[in-house]
Amino acid sequence: MTERTYDVSVVGLYILDILGRPVERIPERGNVEFIEEIRLTVAGTAGGTVIDFAKLGQKCLAVGAVGQDEKADFVIMEMEKHGIDCAAMQRLSGVPTSATILNVRPNGDRPALHVRGASDHFDIDNATLPQVLDARFVHLGGTGLLQKLDGEPSRKLLAAAKEAGCTTSFDLIATNPDTINIVKPLMPHIDYFMPSIEEARDLSGLHDTEDNARFFLDHGVGCCALTMGEEGSLIATGDTRIQIKPYDITVVDTTGCGDAYSAGFVTGVSLGYDLEECGHLATASASLVASGLGSDAGIISLDQTLDAMRSWRS
Repeated sequence: MTERTYDVSVVGLYILDILGRPVERIPERGNVEFIEEIRLTVAGTAGGTVIDFAKLGQKCLAVGAVGQDEKADFVIMEMEKHGIDCAAMQRLSGVPTSATILNVRPNGDRPALHVRGASDHFDIDNATLPQVLDARFVHLGGTGLLQKLDGEPSRKLLAAAKEAGCTTSFDLIATNPDTINIVKPLMPHIDYFMPSIEEARDLSGLHDTEDNARFFLDHGVGCCALTMGEEGSLIATGDTRIQIKPYDITVVDTTGCGDAYSAGFVTGVSLGYDLEECGHLATASASLVASGLGSDAGIISLDQTLDAMRSWRS
């Protein structure tokens, strides 16, 4: 592959998460309940993923949109702290930065309140596209909550990435049975697709795991990794099927686990790992994130993640 400036361009949904735990109930009237922890994190199916990519040693370009508010200041500052190039982040006037309040329950569930904001107004113009494609990998995350980019603009982006010699990966959010209409045209341009089994079922209308894997492969996806929570994940390509068992961990918060799985899997691909090792690096990344509060929890570095992976596998 031609020498590129970045390992990965991460395009899509950038959110500020405000998380609190453990939340057993919302107090009535104006009363107060006390909890143990509140955090602010960069999140979203692009934002959370780019932080994890950077921690895993990848040179990253963040590609998305925020507002002109204090939330945007935090998001940009936090990404730059991790060495992420934010030159392709748009700061839009008149709309807030996309943000979510997550009340994390003792069992790890996380009911959310979300402001869609700037991510709905984000698109990639012709002037920015060459910079986005100056990467070995292009990861599109957030289809379903990218009102302006969803659909044909996303298809054009992924097609351009493939034409430029980039490896493409894809994740989505907020699926429903209609989401398949915007995803199906993208599939022939996706090398690695990493949905949860629930998202996969929404798209395919099928229940069986193998049927879902075959559905995406038949529609042009190169490799599909279905994440299944306590059942681990299934990696499918051609006639190959690889089952990755989950690791035995104590779950604190599942926010960002899918994003971490994507970052770990694609990092493995970038390092030349075989698919089974990619699945284990993805599982270790997701497990570390689940061990703390927020989508940026747990992962410190590639070496630390590999050490954790070896420990959990032994």
